[in-house]
Amino acid sequence: MGSIQVFPGAGRHARVARIGDAWRRGPTPGSGVAAVRPTRLEHFAAIRSLQRDAGAPPWSLKQLESHIAAFPEGQLVVECAGEVLAMASMLVVQWDEYALDHTWKSITGDGFFTTHDRAGRTLFCAEHVMGSAKRGLGAGRLLCQAERRLCRKLNLRRVIAAARLPGYRRHTAAMTPEGYAKRVIWGDINEPSLRLPLSQGFQYCGVIRDYQPEDTASAGHAALLVWLNPLYSPAEPPANIDAERRKCA
Repeated sequence: MGSIQVFPGAGRHARVARIGDAWRRGPTPGSGVAAVRPTRLEHFAAIRSLQRDAGAPPWSLKQLESHIAAFPEGQLVVECAGEVLAMASMLVVQWDEYALDHTWKSITGDGFFTTHDRAGRTLFCAEHVMGSAKRGLGAGRLLCQAERRLCRKLNLRRVIAAARLPGYRRHTAAMTPEGYAKRVIWGDINEPSLRLPLSQGFQYCGVIRDYQPEDTASAGHAALLVWLNPLYSPAEPPANIDAERRKCA
Protein backbone atom coordinates (compact mmCIF):
# COMPACT_ATOMS: atom_id res chain seq x y z
CA MET A 1 0.00 0.00 0.00
CA GLY A 2 1.36 3.43 -0.79
CA SER A 3 1.29 6.16 1.75
CA ILE A 4 -1.25 8.93 1.61
CA GLN A 5 0.42 12.30 1.53
CA VAL A 6 -1.27 15.63 2.16
CA PHE A 7 0.24 18.27 -0.08
CA PRO A 8 0.24 21.89 1.02
CA GLY A 9 -2.86 23.75 -0.14
CA ALA A 10 -4.67 20.61 -1.30
CA GLY A 11 -7.96 21.65 0.30
CA ARG A 12 -11.12 23.06 -1.21
CA HIS A 13 -9.89 26.64 -1.26
CA ALA A 14 -6.71 25.70 -3.09
CA ARG A 15 -8.73 23.78 -5.69
CA VAL A 16 -10.93 26.83 -6.28
CA ALA A 17 -7.81 28.97 -6.60
CA ARG A 18 -6.32 26.60 -9.16
CA ILE A 19 -9.53 26.70 -11.20
CA GLY A 20 -9.46 30.49 -11.05
CA ASP A 21 -5.86 30.52 -12.25
CA ALA A 22 -6.78 28.23 -15.15
CA TRP A 23 -9.55 30.58 -16.27
CA ARG A 24 -7.22 33.56 -16.13
CA ARG A 25 -4.45 31.83 -18.03
CA GLY A 26 -6.55 30.06 -20.66
CA PRO A 27 -9.68 31.93 -21.76
CA THR A 28 -12.28 29.91 -23.58
CA PRO A 29 -12.65 30.46 -27.34
CA GLY A 30 -14.94 33.39 -28.09
CA SER A 31 -14.66 34.84 -24.58
CA GLY A 32 -13.72 38.48 -24.07
CA VAL A 33 -15.20 41.66 -25.44
CA ALA A 34 -17.18 41.49 -28.68
CA ALA A 35 -16.50 44.27 -31.20
CA VAL A 36 -17.81 45.29 -34.63
CA ARG A 37 -15.16 45.23 -37.37
CA PRO A 38 -15.11 45.70 -41.15
CA THR A 39 -15.43 42.47 -43.09
CA ARG A 40 -12.14 41.26 -44.56
CA LEU A 41 -11.08 38.42 -46.81
CA GLU A 42 -10.09 36.27 -43.84
CA HIS A 43 -13.68 36.44 -42.52
CA PHE A 44 -15.25 34.87 -45.60
CA ALA A 45 -15.06 31.24 -44.47
CA ALA A 46 -16.52 32.08 -41.04
CA ILE A 47 -19.35 34.09 -42.64
CA ARG A 48 -20.32 31.21 -44.93
CA SER A 49 -20.19 28.84 -41.95
CA LEU A 50 -22.51 31.11 -39.93
CA GLN A 51 -24.99 31.21 -42.82
CA ARG A 52 -24.98 27.43 -43.23
CA ASP A 53 -25.47 26.89 -39.48
CA ALA A 54 -28.43 29.32 -39.55
CA GLY A 55 -29.98 27.49 -42.51
CA ALA A 56 -29.52 30.49 -44.81
CA PRO A 57 -28.17 30.12 -48.37
CA PRO A 58 -24.49 31.14 -48.03
CA TRP A 59 -22.91 33.87 -50.13
CA SER A 60 -20.38 32.70 -52.69
CA LEU A 61 -16.81 33.95 -52.43
CA LYS A 62 -17.31 36.08 -55.54
CA GLN A 63 -20.41 37.64 -54.03
CA LEU A 64 -18.57 38.47 -50.80
CA GLU A 65 -15.76 40.05 -52.79
CA SER A 66 -18.23 42.13 -54.78
CA HIS A 67 -19.86 43.42 -51.58
CA ILE A 68 -16.58 44.84 -50.33
CA ALA A 69 -15.80 46.32 -53.75
CA ALA A 70 -19.23 48.00 -53.96
CA PHE A 71 -19.71 49.22 -50.40
CA PRO A 72 -17.02 48.26 -47.86
CA GLU A 73 -18.56 50.42 -45.10
CA GLY A 74 -21.66 48.24 -45.16
CA GLN A 75 -19.91 44.89 -44.63
CA LEU A 76 -19.47 44.14 -40.93
CA VAL A 77 -18.71 41.29 -38.57
CA VAL A 78 -18.74 40.97 -34.80
CA GLU A 79 -15.56 39.39 -33.50
CA CYS A 80 -14.68 38.14 -30.04
CA ALA A 81 -11.20 36.76 -29.32
CA GLY A 82 -10.70 36.12 -33.04
CA GLU A 83 -13.99 34.29 -33.49
CA VAL A 84 -16.73 35.66 -35.80
CA LEU A 85 -20.02 35.67 -33.87
CA ALA A 86 -22.25 37.52 -36.33
CA MET A 87 -22.27 39.36 -39.66
CA ALA A 88 -24.25 41.98 -41.54
CA SER A 89 -24.12 42.87 -45.23
CA MET A 90 -25.69 46.14 -46.45
CA LEU A 91 -26.06 48.31 -49.54
CA VAL A 92 -27.70 51.66 -50.35
CA VAL A 93 -30.76 51.61 -52.62
CA GLN A 94 -33.62 53.72 -53.95
CA TRP A 95 -36.31 51.93 -51.94
CA ASP A 96 -39.24 53.33 -53.96
CA GLU A 97 -38.10 51.12 -56.83
CA TYR A 98 -38.66 47.96 -54.78
CA ALA A 99 -41.17 48.32 -51.90
CA LEU A 100 -43.01 45.05 -51.14
CA ASP A 101 -42.76 43.70 -54.68
CA HIS A 102 -39.06 43.00 -54.71
CA THR A 103 -37.18 39.75 -54.28
CA TRP A 104 -33.77 39.08 -52.80
CA LYS A 105 -32.29 38.71 -56.29
CA SER A 106 -33.76 41.96 -57.63
CA ILE A 107 -32.71 44.20 -54.76
CA THR A 108 -29.21 42.71 -54.35
CA GLY A 109 -28.38 42.27 -58.03
CA ASP A 110 -28.46 38.48 -57.65
CA GLY A 111 -26.28 38.83 -54.57
CA PHE A 112 -23.51 40.88 -56.21
CA PHE A 113 -24.70 44.35 -55.02
CA THR A 114 -24.67 45.79 -58.54
CA THR A 115 -27.81 47.65 -57.41
CA HIS A 116 -25.86 49.68 -54.84
CA ASP A 117 -26.80 53.32 -55.48
CA ARG A 118 -24.83 56.14 -53.85
CA ALA A 119 -27.75 58.52 -54.43
CA GLY A 120 -30.20 56.27 -52.57
CA ARG A 121 -31.87 57.18 -49.29
CA THR A 122 -32.24 53.68 -47.83
CA LEU A 123 -29.66 51.48 -46.16
CA PHE A 124 -30.81 47.96 -46.97
CA CYS A 125 -29.60 45.10 -44.80
CA ALA A 126 -29.39 42.19 -47.22
CA GLU A 127 -28.12 39.75 -44.59
CA HIS A 128 -27.91 39.71 -40.80
CA VAL A 129 -26.81 36.39 -39.32
CA MET A 130 -25.88 35.46 -35.79
CA GLY A 131 -24.34 32.21 -34.60
CA SER A 132 -26.95 30.33 -32.56
CA ALA A 133 -24.31 28.89 -30.22
CA LYS A 134 -23.18 32.39 -29.21
CA ARG A 135 -26.51 34.06 -28.51
CA GLY A 136 -26.51 36.20 -25.39
CA LEU A 137 -23.13 37.86 -26.02
CA GLY A 138 -24.72 40.99 -27.49
CA ALA A 139 -23.47 40.44 -31.06
CA GLY A 140 -26.87 41.06 -32.65
CA ARG A 141 -27.39 44.24 -30.63
CA LEU A 142 -23.96 45.52 -31.66
CA LEU A 143 -24.78 44.97 -35.34
CA CYS A 144 -28.11 46.78 -35.06
CA GLN A 145 -26.34 49.70 -33.40
CA ALA A 146 -23.71 49.75 -36.15
CA GLU A 147 -26.42 49.75 -38.85
CA ARG A 148 -28.18 52.72 -37.26
CA ARG A 149 -24.87 54.54 -36.79
CA LEU A 150 -23.96 54.10 -40.46
CA CYS A 151 -27.43 55.30 -41.51
CA ARG A 152 -26.98 58.50 -39.49
CA LYS A 153 -23.43 59.02 -40.68
CA LEU A 154 -24.49 58.89 -44.34
CA ASN A 155 -27.66 60.97 -43.73
CA LEU A 156 -29.94 58.23 -45.05
CA ARG A 157 -33.67 58.22 -44.44
CA ARG A 158 -34.03 54.71 -43.08
CA VAL A 159 -32.62 51.24 -42.50
CA ILE A 160 -34.70 48.46 -44.02
CA ALA A 161 -34.14 44.78 -43.38
CA ALA A 162 -35.77 41.58 -44.58
CA ALA A 163 -35.74 39.19 -41.62
CA ARG A 164 -35.81 35.47 -42.27
CA LEU A 165 -38.55 33.34 -40.70
CA PRO A 166 -36.68 30.03 -40.31
CA GLY A 167 -39.27 28.54 -37.97
CA TYR A 168 -42.17 29.06 -40.35
CA ARG A 169 -41.66 25.83 -42.29
CA ARG A 170 -43.12 23.87 -39.34
CA HIS A 171 -46.29 25.99 -39.43
CA THR A 172 -47.06 26.33 -43.14
CA ALA A 173 -50.14 24.11 -42.90
CA ALA A 174 -51.54 25.98 -39.90
CA MET A 175 -51.05 29.66 -40.75
CA THR A 176 -49.96 32.19 -43.33
CA PRO A 177 -46.52 33.83 -43.07
CA GLU A 178 -48.29 37.04 -41.99
CA GLY A 179 -50.07 35.14 -39.23
CA TYR A 180 -46.80 33.57 -38.18
CA ALA A 181 -45.08 36.97 -37.97
CA LYS A 182 -47.93 38.32 -35.83
CA ARG A 183 -47.64 35.38 -33.45
CA VAL A 184 -43.93 36.13 -33.10
CA ILE A 185 -44.64 39.81 -32.39
CA TRP A 186 -47.30 38.87 -29.81
CA GLY A 187 -44.76 36.63 -28.06
CA ASP A 188 -46.49 33.31 -28.79
CA ILE A 189 -43.62 32.04 -30.96
CA ASN A 190 -39.91 32.53 -30.38
CA GLU A 191 -38.21 33.59 -33.61
CA PRO A 192 -34.89 35.32 -32.75
CA SER A 193 -34.28 36.60 -36.29
CA LEU A 194 -37.45 38.71 -35.97
CA ARG A 195 -37.49 39.38 -32.23
CA LEU A 196 -33.98 40.85 -32.18
CA PRO A 197 -34.55 43.79 -34.58
CA LEU A 198 -37.93 44.50 -32.96
CA SER A 199 -36.15 44.82 -29.60
CA GLN A 200 -33.72 47.28 -31.20
CA GLY A 201 -36.28 49.79 -32.42
CA PHE A 202 -37.18 48.33 -35.84
CA GLN A 203 -40.84 48.31 -36.84
CA TYR A 204 -42.65 45.43 -38.54
CA CYS A 205 -44.15 46.44 -41.91
CA GLY A 206 -45.45 43.18 -43.34
CA VAL A 207 -44.22 40.06 -45.14
CA ILE A 208 -42.45 39.89 -48.49
CA ARG A 209 -43.74 36.68 -50.04
CA ASP A 210 -41.38 34.59 -52.19
CA TYR A 211 -38.55 36.92 -51.23
CA GLN A 212 -35.91 34.19 -51.43
CA PRO A 213 -37.23 30.80 -52.65
CA GLU A 214 -33.86 29.20 -51.83
CA ASP A 215 -34.54 29.84 -48.13
CA THR A 216 -36.59 26.68 -47.61
CA ALA A 217 -36.62 27.03 -43.81
CA SER A 218 -38.61 30.27 -44.20
CA ALA A 219 -40.68 28.83 -47.08
CA GLY A 220 -39.12 31.62 -49.15
CA HIS A 221 -40.76 34.45 -47.17
CA ALA A 222 -39.26 37.29 -45.08
CA ALA A 223 -40.56 39.92 -42.68
CA LEU A 224 -40.02 43.53 -43.72
CA LEU A 225 -38.61 45.77 -40.96
CA VAL A 226 -37.74 49.47 -40.91
CA TRP A 227 -35.92 51.90 -38.62
CA LEU A 228 -36.36 55.61 -39.40
CA ASN A 229 -33.38 57.91 -38.89
CA PRO A 230 -34.55 60.70 -36.52
CA LEU A 231 -31.58 62.87 -37.56
CA TYR A 232 -32.25 62.64 -41.29
CA SER A 233 -32.10 66.01 -43.03
CA PRO A 234 -33.93 66.04 -46.40
CA ALA A 235 -32.36 69.42 -47.22
CA GLU A 236 -28.94 67.77 -47.33
CA PRO A 237 -27.80 65.26 -49.95
CA PRO A 238 -26.72 61.82 -48.76
CA ALA A 239 -23.17 61.88 -47.46
CA ASN A 240 -20.52 61.32 -50.13
CA ILE A 241 -19.67 57.66 -49.63
CA ASP A 242 -16.43 57.94 -51.56
CA ALA A 243 -15.31 60.80 -49.30
CA GLU A 244 -16.18 58.76 -46.21
CA ARG A 245 -14.23 55.84 -47.64
CA ARG A 246 -11.13 58.01 -48.07
CA LYS A 247 -11.42 59.15 -44.45
CA CYS A 248 -11.52 55.55 -43.26
CA ALA A 249 -8.59 54.49 -45.46
